[in-house]
Amino acid sequence: VDSSYVTQPREDVISTEGLTVSLRCTFKTMSTNAYVFWYKQQVNDLPRFMLRRFTIGEGNNAAEFHKDRFDAQIQNTSVPLRIQNLQLSDSALQCASSLVQTSA
Repeated sequence: VDSSYVTQPREDVISTEGLTVSLRCTFKTMSTNAYVFWYKQQVNDLPRFMLRRFTIGEGNNAAEFHKDRFDAQIQNTSVPLRIQNLQLSDSALQCASSLVQTSA
């Protein structure tokens, strides 16, 4: 059984419109191909899928979260979410989760 998980610091990130922020996330997996997903959740709303990245392959972004503003690259066990040209509408809870690809 693979015990995969993601870890994010419990901290608020405060910045200014127009700047760039990087939200930290690390993951652990025994699998050779883990998927890491980022979601955005605003107050009183359901989480919305932003993007996914794979340890093998490219991944993709949801249409409303253009890669020129929202990006993440897996680097060893880290997959920080980078948000460029911050806008007030980016204020929300951004969270990550993982899924392990297993072979039968």
